[in-house]
Amino acid sequence: MDRDAALDRMTELLDVVDSEPMPVPVREVWVYGDVALGLDPIDRLDVYVTKDVHLRGDADREDEFLESHGVRGVGKSVSATWAERFPEYLRANDSGHAAPEKCLAAHLLRDGEPAHLEVCNASFDDNVMQRLEGAMAREAYEQILDPRGVCLWVDGQRDDEALAKLRGGELPFPTLSGALEMLGLDEETAADAAAAMREYRAAQTGTTVRGDVV
Repeated sequence: MDRDAALDRMTELLDVVDSEPMPVPVREVWVYGDVALGLDPIDRLDVYVTKDVHLRGDADREDEFLESHGVRGVGKSVSATWAERFPEYLRANDSGHAAPEKCLAAHLLRDGEPAHLEVCNASFDDNVMQRLEGAMAREAYEQILDPRGVCLWVDGQRDDEALAKLRGGELPFPTLSGALEMLGLDEETAADAAAAMREYRAAQTGTTVRGDVV
């Protein structure tokens, strides 16, 4: 993806978060990886969303959407008001329950575009550390979250200055292995982890999403 096109997509995505109801409350929107580094072109657009739990004010409508769309949990895990307005974005997990991360991905991303959406209840920085600790314990380096990110939207406020700096390539970041060393990995482990992350990422195609709870 051309870098300018990727940043235009991020602007469009922020416009959507600003102006349209979401399936669950959104608290933060970040970009990380290639687009944060200033690469051009980029392999994938990596987006991180911090969400809050839906407050279930419309849980009494669950049966309505189960009958009409065959999806459980509307009004509990995602907003029924949102689902009524955007039924085309309603997505379920394997057990048939509304999946907030899949609903967000359907609403925010285009089918097939080279983009990945991470959705978690924790902030980006907190989840980076949680994922790092879990990946190290399991020796599953490919599951580490690239820590080189930029917050573009938080609690309803867009950071236009950060967007401008992204467009100008003005935000300096270390190499991936260098960033992992800054998080506490030794040089050899950081190099191995970075290689595993790059290999895993290179195998991903199209539009992907991951939901996490910390």
